[in-house]
Amino acid sequence: MEFCKQFNARTQDRSGKVLPVVITVYSDKSFDFVVKSPPVAVQLKEATKIKSGSPQSNRKKVGDVTWDQIREIAKDKMSDMNAFELKSAMSMVAGTARSMGITVSGEPSFE
Repeated sequence: MEFCKQFNARTQDRSGKVLPVVITVYSDKSFDFVVKSPPVAVQLKEATKIKSGSPQSNRKKVGDVTWDQIREIAKDKMSDMNAFELKSAMSMVAGTARSMGITVSGEPSFE
């Protein structure tokens, strides 16, 4: 019950979003938890306003995102990704978009 109260208090500004949580429970029944940012796939679906990715991502495209949207998602997920540079994180997000059947439009700007 205590977890639910703390979780709701920490995430009240992000209600309705999928939020991964890492919970550490100690032997004295106390706990700590870390709320992470929503998964990249969820953020891409929100950006493109689609319900799900394409079942055939190489043939049927279901949405379109710009490199500016990719940059914003990468900045949000930098702490959770195993990338040290924004350019690498943007490449990872763009790869996820392509595998979901989302087209990345425009020229990449890695500043």
